[in-house]
Amino acid sequence: MSLDPITASIYRRTAVDWRDARVGTSLAPAERLAAAFDDIPAAPVLDVGCGPGLLIPGLPGTVIGLDPVAEMLELLPDHAPGAVPVRAAADGLPFVTESIAGALGTKVYVHVDRPLLPMALAELHRVVKVGGPIELQFFAGDQDLAPLETDPMGGRRFTGWRPDFLRTVVEGAGFDIEALTIREGDQVGVIDITARRALTLPDIISPGMRLLICGLNPSVYSAETLVGFGRPGNRFWPAALDAGIATVNREPRHALAHHGMGMTDLVKRATPRADELTTDEYRTGLARVEQLCAWLRPEAVCFVGLAGWRAAADRTATPGWQESDLGGAPVYVMPSTSGLNAHSSLADLADHLRHAATGPQ
Repeated sequence: MSLDPITASIYRRTAVDWRDARVGTSLAPAERLAAAFDDIPAAPVLDVGCGPGLLIPGLPGTVIGLDPVAEMLELLPDHAPGAVPVRAAADGLPFVTESIAGALGTKVYVHVDRPLLPMALAELHRVVKVGGPIELQFFAGDQDLAPLETDPMGGRRFTGWRPDFLRTVVEGAGFDIEALTIREGDQVGVIDITARRALTLPDIISPGMRLLICGLNPSVYSAETLVGFGRPGNRFWPAALDAGIATVNREPRHALAHHGMGMTDLVKRATPRADELTTDEYRTGLARVEQLCAWLRPEAVCFVGLAGWRAAADRTATPGWQESDLGGAPVYVMPSTSGLNAHSSLADLADHLRHAATGPQ
């Protein structure tokens, strides 16, 4: 996901004019982010889609200004001479995992098509430290990437979000939302989100999924390593490799890109043991996953572990295809892949994943 060519060409052509029209813009988002730090952060702060850097003077410490448009970055020294310029797209942040203290995203995610936002936010989750503050802006509305009639520059493409669904996507990406507000903007309503990077796994999802894997919730170990089912002794990845729905061990992004295997969790809260979760958490999580299925239309969804499906949907469920679907997606339920589940062999678990990926016959 790079900036779409039409929008990028407009920004390249009008960078100076765009900057001149916005000199003196409010630093409020940057100041909110700065106020979330107790002290000057030791790690860099990231401005995603920084443009000419008009908000960077409100940010603390060392700041990285990232933008995909070179003509915007050329203006950075005029407004933020101490900032480090980086040309890159929001879905391919060139930073080490948990190397960023916090992030501002006010000029870029409005240009990310809605089905691609989960993976762009998963990248943000990856690079920001646990607990790091986040300030994001989106446009209110209900549209995939398209021009706005009110756009004064004409032709740029934007998305519009319903606040309730945007909350679902941002929380699914691994952020704890502290505030979500809607205000009037120059052309459309603006949604401001104040959040923090949570100790959890981000959804690894996209359109065109062959199979959406849904775990019960991340273990603390998985949340720390950013690999679902990552705890030593868990047999998910050996079973997935055996079943042919993954070819690179413990690489969920590769499995999504090359095999159409997405990953989410019924409950986002990381715990040492799944039995610490409540029935209400399972039911709330099931509603969230149903929203994702209705939106992205995976060919099937596979719940790994009977406990969650039984608690949220059917107390008498047995492994296999279920009678009810979820957001239009057929539902397969399989035993837990935990090493504590002595009743299921690796071969059995691989067979379950193979059946789920094949689809109901």
